[in-house]
Amino acid sequence: MKIHFDKLRDKLVEGISELAEILDIRMTEGEGLKIQAIQAEGPIQVSLQDGEGLIRYQETIHFYRALGVFLEQARKEAHFDITEQPNFDFNGTMLDVSRNGVLKVPVIKQFIRYMALMGLNGLMMYTEDIYEVEEQPYFGYMRGRYTATEMKECDDYADLFGIEMIPCIQTLGHLQQALKWGYAADIKDHADILLAGEPKTYAFIEQMITAASSMFRSKRIHIGMDEAFQVGLGKYLKLNGMQDRFQIMNDHVSQVLAITERLGLQPMIWSDMYFNLLANDYQGALYNVDADFSDDNMSRIPKGVQFVYWDYGRRDEEGYERLFEKHLKLGSKPIFAGGIHMWNSISPNNGKTWMTSQPALRAAKTKGVREVIATTAWGDDGNETNHLVILAGLQLFAEHGYGETVDEDLLASRLAACTGMDLFDSLNALKDMDEVPGVSEGNHWMANPSKYLLWQDPLLGLLDKHVEGEAESVLPEHYARLEKKWRQNKEQFSAPYSHVFDFYERLASVLVIKSTLGVTLRKLYHAGDKTQLAEFAEAIDSPMSILKQRIEELRISHRRLWMSTYKPFGWEVLDLRYGGLFARISSTQDRIADYVEGHIDMIEELEAERLLFDQNGLTDKPLEVNVTYQAAVTANCYI
Repeated sequence: MKIHFDKLRDKLVEGISELAEILDIRMTEGEGLKIQAIQAEGPIQVSLQDGEGLIRYQETIHFYRALGVFLEQARKEAHFDITEQPNFDFNGTMLDVSRNGVLKVPVIKQFIRYMALMGLNGLMMYTEDIYEVEEQPYFGYMRGRYTATEMKECDDYADLFGIEMIPCIQTLGHLQQALKWGYAADIKDHADILLAGEPKTYAFIEQMITAASSMFRSKRIHIGMDEAFQVGLGKYLKLNGMQDRFQIMNDHVSQVLAITERLGLQPMIWSDMYFNLLANDYQGALYNVDADFSDDNMSRIPKGVQFVYWDYGRRDEEGYERLFEKHLKLGSKPIFAGGIHMWNSISPNNGKTWMTSQPALRAAKTKGVREVIATTAWGDDGNETNHLVILAGLQLFAEHGYGETVDEDLLASRLAACTGMDLFDSLNALKDMDEVPGVSEGNHWMANPSKYLLWQDPLLGLLDKHVEGEAESVLPEHYARLEKKWRQNKEQFSAPYSHVFDFYERLASVLVIKSTLGVTLRKLYHAGDKTQLAEFAEAIDSPMSILKQRIEELRISHRRLWMSTYKPFGWEVLDLRYGGLFARISSTQDRIADYVEGHIDMIEELEAERLLFDQNGLTDKPLEVNVTYQAAVTANCYI
């Protein structure tokens, strides 16, 4: 489509040129559809009357949101008039790059382009040690840390679209990778927690804050401090004895705020530790609404900091509203951070994303919360799920930012307009890799069978008990259907999404065999038919030989997807996982050969009784368990 504007600012012209390919437009000097752009206070307005278009916007980000909405409608209707009232002052995302998957700069820019058309105006890169600190050469060593030049390039690009990039670091907990080196011996309380009260700690923190904040034009900074449940209980305890941990936290926050004030920064921290400490909860429970927020306790908490309320699991709107109200006692309106569930699995859990984000964002609007973050990208346990699958979740946050009611039809049409691809249904369907028959609709308990059935050991079968029975017949058929579906999707899209669906096609093809492998082997073994067991495991065209070929194809596909999205650092972890899986299948074939040929009298691993994986606190649905890689592969000492 050809379009032209009258008197458009050069910066907007530059931004449009960056989005032209997605929008399928060409800017001209007078040809095509004429659009008038007016910057004025008030809501977004887009209209088309008598062949001329109008875009009215207040902020730069609103212009790009409006442009996308205008072009979407102009391709459908000859006349329209649409008004949108922004519900949030800050609506953005946080991308975790600290769990091995460090996004390449061009990929960050691609996210920024999509965000611009969605109307999302904030971006944080969650960097525990993934940025350079000049004084600390081991900080982020061999982890793919960003240079200042890389982050400044991203910040400049985001600013083109009116998107604020905010540094996002940790200044108390979640620093295990940074603190594992010898330089940190004097500033470490626990494996991942800094030593509060130690002067060297605050010199180190100042180095981190100075480095991180210097990369961005924003004066805001997220300084973390969540889930530091062992604060004061490690080296601190040895040095100082048992102290009031609420006071330890307050003193630490005060000292860090002194640094941010000296540097002219506006800090925010996660709020969960105050709920945890004021509920006297040593089990790590989160956001107890009955935490003691008395006036006396509130008066002891340092001022001059915003609190970020993160919640990825609540499903009731009223529960969110109560916790928003509770946060007001901390002295300022909270920032809300919800989750786009992609962590601790190899597939995204879109069902849980919809079930938790919809009530959360409705409650935020009801309670006047003006800043929200889609805390997308936690990459826990190897960052096996690629960040490219999160766009539907980002669109959900975007549409709540400019409307009241959001359904899947709206998300599908808007995501197509913002990406130039009809992605929603295909991305949303990826949930079926884990939401298999036997898992509750929506997958609230975050069952991850596509992960644990892939990685679990073929001989030890720690999850085999969960596959026995109905699942044994259902799973191969389920994954065979998905294999076909992802193959069709792969052919529908160009790179990088063709790579995404190629990966899931390969994963499904592996799971057609691997999902029930251990159960099948044990049945054949206990049936006593050595010939049939040998045919299943050893022949060139046997299921186990075919499985090895498919695993190698999966590894190659996953590697291609990783290398196109992330820096190479961190891939070695997944190489080790794939290599380990391949080796264990070879060892299984060797064990079977030894048994069939009479070198051993039994296969002890297949003699062992199968038990349910520890399900403490979970449901009675056999497949509805969430298992990490290490827990799935062995019950023995891993290190």
